[in-house]
Amino acid sequence: MKPVVQISLDLTNIEEALATAKMAVRSGVDWLEAGTPLLLAEGLHGVEKLRSSFPEIPIVADLKTMDGGYLETEMMAKAGATHVVVMARAHEETIRVVVQAGKDFGVKVMGDNLGCPDMVEGARRLERLGCDYIIHHIGYDERRGIAARGLPMPSPLDQLREVVEAVNIPVQAVGGLSLEQAIRCPEFGAPMVVLGAPLTIDADAFKTADGDLESSLKLICDKIHAYGEV
Repeated sequence: MKPVVQISLDLTNIEEALATAKMAVRSGVDWLEAGTPLLLAEGLHGVEKLRSSFPEIPIVADLKTMDGGYLETEMMAKAGATHVVVMARAHEETIRVVVQAGKDFGVKVMGDNLGCPDMVEGARRLERLGCDYIIHHIGYDERRGIAARGLPMPSPLDQLREVVEAVNIPVQAVGGLSLEQAIRCPEFGAPMVVLGAPLTIDADAFKTADGDLESSLKLICDKIHAYGEV
């Protein structure tokens, strides 16, 4: 597939999220993600406002679903989401019903392997159960906590090639990547590049970063799109 640039709107204020999204779309971002902080703060209404403002742009609802998967997927689909996220560590029945709801309501399912003891096998499990995409994810708390104890901070790049080779569906890498690392994800066979905290968002305050983001984002999008088919 051609590379996709997704921006994670990990904000807690819908007006700031909408302003950031407008700037991102002008810069060439392909997909918008209603990040978990935004969903906690604004819920379905945040997704509805994103859909109203961007009627043609794919919207990922980062639900991190662990249970009640069919209803959560249905609600987000009706609010305007085109993609939902289910966790690999959920019970397989939850993953199955999210996949079924995705078919019933026309949304794609992204399976997230955050917290899996075996990240590669977690990705395989998600594909086996019917997910459309894999999110190879090292969590915020995991990264920060391990580094605080003086140990090397884990990165999704550590096993990204292994995950890509283990599945036949598109993969995105998430969790603490620098801008340079995120831009290089297509070189690892992962065509879906996520920009967000701490790339364009202040990860500690969950607010937009300072600086000329629009010019930077345009350069980033141009570079990622230049990879062509991955």
